[in-house]
Amino acid sequence: MTLVVALALLQSVTIPTGDALTAQIKAADADLFATFFQACDPARMSRLVTADLEMYHDREGVVTTSGPAFVALYAKACEAKKAPDAWRSRRALVPETLHVDPVPGFGAIEEGEHVFYERKGDGPEKLVGRARFVHLWKKGPDGWQVARILSFDHKAVP
Repeated sequence: MTLVVALALLQSVTIPTGDALTAQIKAADADLFATFFQACDPARMSRLVTADLEMYHDREGVVTTSGPAFVALYAKACEAKKAPDAWRSRRALVPETLHVDPVPGFGAIEEGEHVFYERKGDGPEKLVGRARFVHLWKKGPDGWQVARILSFDHKAVP
């Protein structure tokens, strides 16, 4: 009986379409990356990822197969960023590359490109790279959570 209830709940998730879906995913994406790169808030990050989060990276391999493990890695990296001369990064979505498709009864697939900036301590920020990504977002009662992350085609920017 539990499986039937779970399937019924899954089917009851209403996924917007068109511009409304794109706006929601764009906002969730901005929240995820602002939290990751600027906020250093593990409690917030844990609400933005699913418990079964999987992340695959073309340079780092399998980054995680668990939301809690990902948040633990994130928390450790946040501590390292507190040093005055630590490297700090920022990610910016390339808006014209964003594409979002609904996944009925579940969420959405987001794909696009982003660029990355770095600075050491309070030094000047420099554009350092560009990459492509695909995110699978899950819509739940508390909003959007990222469930799968593919990060690939990383290139240095001269």
